[in-house]
Amino acid sequence: MRAPVRAVLVAALRRQPYQLVRLAGWSVAEAAPAFVIGHAIARAIDDGFAAGRPGVGLGWLAVLGAAWLVAAFGARQVLLAVAAIVEPFRDELYTHIVDDTVRRSALSGKGADTAAVARLNLQVELARDAFASVILVVRSFAFTVVGVVLGMLTLIPGVLALVLPPFLAGVCIFLISLPAMARRQRAFILADERTSESVTAMVGGLRDIVACGAQDRVGATVERRVTEQADAGRALARITAARTVSLGVGAWLPIVLILVGTPWLLRGGATAGAVIGALAYVMQSLTPALDGLVQGLGISAVRLAVTLDRIFESGRPPGRWRELRSAAEPTRPTVRPDGYGLELHGVTFAYGPHAEPVISGLDLTVGEGEHLAVVGPSGIGKSTLAALVAGLLRPDAGEVSVGGVRAGDVDPAARVLIPQEAYVFRGSLAENLTYLVDAPQAAVDEAVAAVGMTDLVRRLGGYRADVEPASLSAGERQLVALARAYLSPARLVILDEATCHLDPETEALAEAAFAARGGTLVVVAHRISSALRANQVLLMDGTRVLLGTHDELVGSAPLYADLVGHWQPDQVPVL
Repeated sequence: MRAPVRAVLVAALRRQPYQLVRLAGWSVAEAAPAFVIGHAIARAIDDGFAAGRPGVGLGWLAVLGAAWLVAAFGARQVLLAVAAIVEPFRDELYTHIVDDTVRRSALSGKGADTAAVARLNLQVELARDAFASVILVVRSFAFTVVGVVLGMLTLIPGVLALVLPPFLAGVCIFLISLPAMARRQRAFILADERTSESVTAMVGGLRDIVACGAQDRVGATVERRVTEQADAGRALARITAARTVSLGVGAWLPIVLILVGTPWLLRGGATAGAVIGALAYVMQSLTPALDGLVQGLGISAVRLAVTLDRIFESGRPPGRWRELRSAAEPTRPTVRPDGYGLELHGVTFAYGPHAEPVISGLDLTVGEGEHLAVVGPSGIGKSTLAALVAGLLRPDAGEVSVGGVRAGDVDPAARVLIPQEAYVFRGSLAENLTYLVDAPQAAVDEAVAAVGMTDLVRRLGGYRADVEPASLSAGERQLVALARAYLSPARLVILDEATCHLDPETEALAEAAFAARGGTLVVVAHRISSALRANQVLLMDGTRVLLGTHDELVGSAPLYADLVGHWQPDQVPVL
């Protein structure tokens, strides 16, 4: 199991100390039969049935039955305690997936890969179930073994010499084989995924494959994937055979040794009932415990390790566990800049090593407190520039800095980027608005009024109203995101067509609010009217850019003049 995975699991357990104590307490109750069974059977035989006192024998069996009733109630409480541990663990994984999906979408400039998210969601559920299974199995094994050892010590101590050595040997055989089992299980899962991808691609392109005469080549590729999966399956089956060996040595060999050593035990003073009680300890408690450990860890622990590896391969470990990353995944410290002016020097960026640059050799200075509008035709690179300024993309050449700090190193709390598709989550309206800062009610009211959201708050039923994202229009979601950003401590605000679903009057109100709020404002304009409100306008036309005021660009840039010339207040052109 990799170090980050181990660290995540340990953190999940340490975060619930009360539940661990509760789990241990109820596990003692659940393991009661493991201690009682040998004594009850031995006393029922020796003091009851063999002595001609069936009432005593039945009484001891009733004690065993009572122990099982206690165990049944304890098992219920154990499940509740385990649920209290694994549910927060699942929530952490889901939080990781959401955070990482948002980060990757922002970096790529594309929407989320919903198919990948769905696969990861399935893997989270598998990880949750496997984690619960591992806790149950390991806990049951440990408490059962302790109960059996104490029972044997108090019933017939000499039998431990026959039972413990092979039992411990079986456990060691299994534990030694576990890392190899995990590696081969992982290899099999990856091979299965590659086979599925190949078959899916083949089925989806059958017509094109036949039309191009590529049947043999594609068939050979799929056949190779199937062969790799079959080889991985056989390798997994071979290492899995170690489980059978460990069970044979640790679970069944002790029974044979007790039977063979019975004369020695009897000569040492053991009774027939005690020998049978010892056999009951092994057959009814120790053997099932070892079998549960082998089957549980052999399947659930391996599945847990592989699943968490697959989840973490999609990105970074969850935010609350970032301090637990391995040295191979170092974090870069962020810096709170002294100011919020923007500096771009020779910035070039392309989506891929062989792609044409979207931005080439851009030099740009935006002073602290200034309001910059970015305009240009759709698809020209305005959102790419916004991502570079926000530090979500790194330039291929040149440098982007905020207050003298490289954009990628700026403390996230110092800047906020609102994309075209605003993020709203299920929860109360207040939770959505104060997501970035714990703001007082007066500040929330101010932000709501500033961006023109008062009517929406009234329609939803106030700040405590639950918000269903799907029930909000795109414009309403943008209002929520704008108010959230207004409340945030960020002094660099980047609106990437963040008002495109609002009417022109509300858009003007929101932009004016951010301009008056203080700090530096960059607006990727959806309408040319946004440029009229800015101190500076950056016109993007391919890799060429022009910077100036509205009046300067009208006289010097034909493209800008054309955009302005087509502008009508009631029919605003989209940029």
